[in-house]
Amino acid sequence: MITKLSGTSFIGYSRSTGTRPCGQAVNPATGEALAPVYLSATPEEVEQAMALAAAAFPVYSNLPGKTRAAFLRKIAENIEAVVEDIVIRGPQETALPEARMRGETGRTTGQLRLFAALLEEGSWVDARIERAQPDRQPVPKPDLRSMLRPLGPVAVFCASNFPLAFSVAGGDSASALAAGCPVVVIAHSSHPGCAEIVANAVIAAAKECGMPEGVFSVLYGGGRTVGQSVVKHPVIQAVGFTGSRTAGMALMETAAKRTQPIPVYAEMSSINPIVFLPGALAKGEAALAEAYYGSLTLGAGQFCTNPGLVFLPTGQGDEFLAKLKSLVEVGQPSTMLNAAICKAFADATESLSKIAGVKVLAISAAEKAHGQCAPAVFAVAVEDFLKNEHLQAEMFGPGSLVVRGSVAQIEAAIAKLEGQLTATIHGTVEELSLHTSLVNALQQRAGRLIFNSFPTGVEVCSSMVHGGPFPATSDGRSTSVGTMAIFRFCRAIAWQGFPDTALPLELQEANPLAIRRMG
Repeated sequence: MITKLSGTSFIGYSRSTGTRPCGQAVNPATGEALAPVYLSATPEEVEQAMALAAAAFPVYSNLPGKTRAAFLRKIAENIEAVVEDIVIRGPQETALPEARMRGETGRTTGQLRLFAALLEEGSWVDARIERAQPDRQPVPKPDLRSMLRPLGPVAVFCASNFPLAFSVAGGDSASALAAGCPVVVIAHSSHPGCAEIVANAVIAAAKECGMPEGVFSVLYGGGRTVGQSVVKHPVIQAVGFTGSRTAGMALMETAAKRTQPIPVYAEMSSINPIVFLPGALAKGEAALAEAYYGSLTLGAGQFCTNPGLVFLPTGQGDEFLAKLKSLVEVGQPSTMLNAAICKAFADATESLSKIAGVKVLAISAAEKAHGQCAPAVFAVAVEDFLKNEHLQAEMFGPGSLVVRGSVAQIEAAIAKLEGQLTATIHGTVEELSLHTSLVNALQQRAGRLIFNSFPTGVEVCSSMVHGGPFPATSDGRSTSVGTMAIFRFCRAIAWQGFPDTALPLELQEANPLAIRRMG
């Protein structure tokens, strides 16, 4: 590798001098521990990172949007310059293939540049102008101008299943930096080497662009220790998190108990229901089963948009189920991201098979090697599904539950689902018109509705919504993908009666930045 890994945290522009080991990366395919041993940031170093972030905020938040955009573009360039390091270390730490690592690198740099373009255009600040009317009766109207401003330093927790796109320089970090917020990252124990490679690239970009020290730090030591202390710290003003429901809820509780509670934008749990209507089945059940199986097993099922729940009309779909069964039975095992995720999937499928009313449709008969899982699909009647809330639990991996019932029963069941990232309906255009209440029910349960496609694959663009009602996310009004993600880390501020020269450039009368404004 070109990048030499030291195993220490980034405290602004300095490296940690801590001595307490907090673990090593482990190759999930072999169980081999990978050098180096990573060292936890000390309490003093956490405090130093917080102090640097606090000092950086008033400087960084007031930089022109084009200056912050140049910083984001430089981060993207620097990450691309170390892609060969990433494609060596990444598969060793995650068992993800080289093609996935290259693709995820492209997604990461692409979203950095997407936010850079947003900053350069400038209208995202939602500038609103209400000019004074001193002669208005019965009372004069004051001059009022408002826009969005950054919250303050943000804590970002790296995700296990996306070592790049939802990690050190991923969507949470990119959107927070774009908003004008310094970022303190808590690295994930599953891919610390990837984190260090990318962190080096970000810190180098910060220095090259003259950013204030403390605009970016990366801490090792885990979410339960270092992460909790970061969230509790009064400097931090918001949290971005992608991970388990248990961990997300713990962070939400910590943030809520602070003297000054802060928002936690947590993406946690989703089983992404799919409804197959008769019109879709009539077009070819076998082909539909193949497409569904491909989505279910993509990336060993380790995507937050993995389709874990299928609603199938009673009396139809027998060919679909027969084809799906044949595919699952010969399905090849895949190495999972880490041992804990592999065990959790095995435990989840074993528990599901023991629930009353649940039948095993098919489980792969292939022999599994170290750290591997295999596809599994179960079936249950809608009546039994509604009796047991545990049937809505996420199986993080290539596992799914098929629920059979009438279209009316399916619609009633959807209304009782927890919040989801996605909801999919397969059918004809005519069926959409006939089942508007079904579409509306899905809309109430999810952040993204999909027609005649599958939920895996999240386009990074301005109109993407990657969020949903709880527990898919902690705040269903937000998204963690796309340019709307920037709004999580801002708040509106109004200026009343200020002289023009004392206003932000975005609100000055001459509109020197030439941005779109209201008023």
